[in-house]
Amino acid sequence: MSGIKDVAKKAGVSISTVSNVLNKSRYVSPELVGRVEAAAEELAYEVNPMGRGLKNNKSGTIGIITEDMCGVFYPYVIKGINEIATERDYQITICDTQGTYGDQAALQRERKFFQKFVVNRVDGIIFVSMVPNEKKKEYFDEIKKMARKYKNTALVSVERDFTSEGIDSVYLDGYANAKIAVQHLIDCGCRKICHITGPQVLQIAKERVVGYKACMKENGLPVEEERMIAKGDYTHQSGYSAMKQLLEMTPDLDGVFCGNDQMAVGAMKYLKEIGKRVPEDIKLIGYDDVFLASVVEPSLSTIHVQKKRLGIEAAKMLFDRIDSNDERKVRGIKKEGRLIVRKSTVKNAVEDWDIVEW
Repeated sequence: MSGIKDVAKKAGVSISTVSNVLNKSRYVSPELVGRVEAAAEELAYEVNPMGRGLKNNKSGTIGIITEDMCGVFYPYVIKGINEIATERDYQITICDTQGTYGDQAALQRERKFFQKFVVNRVDGIIFVSMVPNEKKKEYFDEIKKMARKYKNTALVSVERDFTSEGIDSVYLDGYANAKIAVQHLIDCGCRKICHITGPQVLQIAKERVVGYKACMKENGLPVEEERMIAKGDYTHQSGYSAMKQLLEMTPDLDGVFCGNDQMAVGAMKYLKEIGKRVPEDIKLIGYDDVFLASVVEPSLSTIHVQKKRLGIEAAKMLFDRIDSNDERKVRGIKKEGRLIVRKSTVKNAVEDWDIVEW
């Protein structure tokens, strides 16, 4: 088996030059880079990643913690993360908590995944946390302490804003996006607009409720919370049940803002079963613009979220933290969505198929 000395001899350069080229640790002229790479390829020589890691205290690996990597949202986030990691010659390892928000068993799995990554000395962790808002300070004090135990492991939250807890975050402007969705229903003539929420242990779900209420108030429309807001859990089953509940409490409703697209699809299924027409009788709008929104009938108006872009921004933020290795100010990036108008609110809308992220 060829070693670094063999590569240096064949390329006619020093061992340190070979190391600088293959580890990308210092500038080397293009002519020498070409000679070293050609020699390494001919000799089938590869850098030992363990040895490289020992020298620069880098593992070349980042961890990802998600709550549903087989769902319709997070695979695109992971795709964005992986794109940047690949550019940096990093590997990713994914752990899935497979739970729902506020589920203590799932939260315990999440904590164990943090510990597993830190013990294995990954360089950074990008995560979607299921911690309830009322427990986040205590929880992240523990996680940050854990991250500093072996080396200063970089942490970045995606989707939720934990900057107040000292965690770099790339998150969504749920308040503004909810107002955009509700205003669209109002512009379409709706006056009795209800809301199907996500889990209220989450700040992102609460922000959408607040945005819904604010937009209704700004337009002089009343909100009777007990009759016009139904709780869901981001599944299509909960959207189905919530839609049934809302119609029982508010039979004259004419519009529904759903906290995500899956719940909107569930709501649409119930409306079809009871003979309600969408959008003629009731207009529906979702949130996220996952692929389901394009293919259901009628197609679903929604708030488009750049899912892959969330992953890209989170990965760039993580590598900035890894490279700087300092205690600089915590960063937060708020990402806004945009309105996608389809046939669940405008009968003759031009089909808008966003297949870039499929």
